[in-house]
Amino acid sequence: MAEAAPRLTAAAAEAAAARLPALVVEADRVASTVMQGVHGRRRAGHGDAFWQFRPYTAGDAASRVDWRQSARSDRLYVRETEWEAAQTVLLWRDPTASMEWRSDKRLAPKAQRADLLLLALASLLLRGGERVRLLPGQGRAFMGRAALPALAAALLRPGMAAPEADATLPRHARLVMFGDFLQPLPQVQAAISSFGARPLRGQMVQVLDPAEETLPYHGRVVFEGLEGEAPLVVPRVENVRGLYAERLASHRAALAAMARAAGWGFLTHRTDHPPQAALLALWQAMGSTP
Repeated sequence: MAEAAPRLTAAAAEAAAARLPALVVEADRVASTVMQGVHGRRRAGHGDAFWQFRPYTAGDAASRVDWRQSARSDRLYVRETEWEAAQTVLLWRDPTASMEWRSDKRLAPKAQRADLLLLALASLLLRGGERVRLLPGQGRAFMGRAALPALAAALLRPGMAAPEADATLPRHARLVMFGDFLQPLPQVQAAISSFGARPLRGQMVQVLDPAEETLPYHGRVVFEGLEGEAPLVVPRVENVRGLYAERLASHRAALAAMARAAGWGFLTHRTDHPPQAALLALWQAMGSTP
């Protein structure tokens, strides 16, 4: 929800490639842990040989209507194969500089934790037979569990910072956005509103460093922005901690309200908490449990 992300330098590209295998393994491990307690979404059947009915929607060709099934009720139904029935889930992670921050070297940067959650979710979706696509600018849809490494490699390539709705997005897809969402609220609202004209369900996952919630500093502190903001000098952080907590709570409440108004879900995750808990909450929010 900012300007275009800068291109990866050669060193950064090498570093991303170096951590790719470990990231994929960790994402699969987190997904497997969550799967132990829930049922997957895989449908019975075998590819195109399996089909099911779904209600007719505007834009469906009349030739696709199954008139025999439709005659049994007051609604029109379309017959589609398992491949057609599989949902497309669109995934986006904020690549801007603020996501690279961490307050302690023992913690993962927000970007790394968001990548882990995104790929772990993708692992669950791919196991369940869904199509997964990255936003923005990634027209390719990934399918099958074996596609996870390729999806991870695509995720680590540079791209635009803001997701944008376009005519190529499948109808009735789902969108999951990972970021800190600490941008000005109008920017966040603009990103959500860009999808408002499409029947698309969304989920926002706010990933924060614990220090961004607790402001655990003391005395005089100089806060330096990571995205061109001017430095902010606070003579005594203790004096503003309460006001900061109020502002953060207000910002988060506004984000949750925006999500509700769009029919989306909203949840938060701190990088000092286990990723499994956030993934399970996200999986349940997406209606994946029985």
